[in-house]
Amino acid sequence: MQTLLPEGWPRPKGYANGVAAEGKMIFVAGQIGWTPEGVFEAADFAGQFRQTLLNTLAVLKAGGAGPEHVVRMTWYVVDKREYLAALREVGAAWRELMGANYPAMAVVEVKGLVEDAARLEIETTAVV
Repeated sequence: MQTLLPEGWPRPKGYANGVAAEGKMIFVAGQIGWTPEGVFEAADFAGQFRQTLLNTLAVLKAGGAGPEHVVRMTWYVVDKREYLAALREVGAAWRELMGANYPAMAVVEVKGLVEDAARLEIETTAVV
């Protein structure tokens, strides 16, 4: 995997502007912050984010991938202010579970998600 940074652009913090990769592609459906049994153990953004990453990593592992193979993520959040207020906890969970891997990402505020209790949903693409 190669991180793409156009000449003269500042290095972004926490994500990449682009990623080039070759190999088997793994597409992870939108994951939310409930357990595999469909239970929300956390109501707050940071807690649901951590569980969402754990769910994503479990699907990746089933495909023979890990956090180092993630090349793209799209985050759907129901409240931008809630997301921004949780950045410290989000960053800590990211470093713990994903390490120093920073894929191309987009964060989009949406009116709602199919599961009313969900605070965010993340789609992921990985290349092994």
